[in-house]
Amino acid sequence: MLQIAVCDDEQFYREKIKCLLEQYLHEHHPEYAIQTFSSGSEFLSVQENNVKYDVVFLDINMDQIDGIQTAEQIRTFHSDTFIVFVTAFIDYALEGYKVNAIRYILKDKLETAVSECMNAILQKMQKKQVVFAFSDGERTLYTDNILYVESSRHKCIFSYMSSSAGETGIVSYPIYEKLDTVEQTLSAYSFLRIHKSYLVNMKHIRKISNYTVLLDTGEKLPIPKLRYQAVRAKFVTFKGAF
Repeated sequence: MLQIAVCDDEQFYREKIKCLLEQYLHEHHPEYAIQTFSSGSEFLSVQENNVKYDVVFLDINMDQIDGIQTAEQIRTFHSDTFIVFVTAFIDYALEGYKVNAIRYILKDKLETAVSECMNAILQKMQKKQVVFAFSDGERTLYTDNILYVESSRHKCIFSYMSSSAGETGIVSYPIYEKLDTVEQTLSAYSFLRIHKSYLVNMKHIRKISNYTVLLDTGEKLPIPKLRYQAVRAKFVTFKGAF
């Protein structure tokens, strides 16, 4: 399911963007959920929101915490959330560039800009989908939502942030496969082997210290001493590229 947030302190524009998204997604995406927020502070009040949404539409000009500050907070989690800035003004392009916003659209151009923006986003998302034959059947996963994969007793267990009906939250998907094979499949998507039993999505790593990886969910995973320096070096390189 595609998860989208719309954050704007003006109800008129919140509802307008939501309506345009519903019209577009009704034709282009089978499952989606749209949540609206009246401020940046309301959005950030739930920590899960930093990584929960695939797409976030942010009004730049909001009281207390504006769209730029909200986007910066999202990016501190190394999230690949698609950020779209929406504003009545045209003088914030540099700030959008700093937080890697995919689009910067004006409020008087919403009717055409929203659909064009979503076309670009869905094309990019399709490139990040992988298919695995799990124990309960074949599933197509969005790679950014995979937290890590753990090898345990002849199978691998995917820790996945799901937003499908009846599965909202972090779920586990087991597969009878070697971790080496899973690693090869995910090699193009910023995954890091931190342990013989753990393959971690670097986009969800907040910190590496004391032979431990801290994920943005708060979970900690161990790093053996022999791997520690190499793991740190690869993560530092990833952060620099990010």
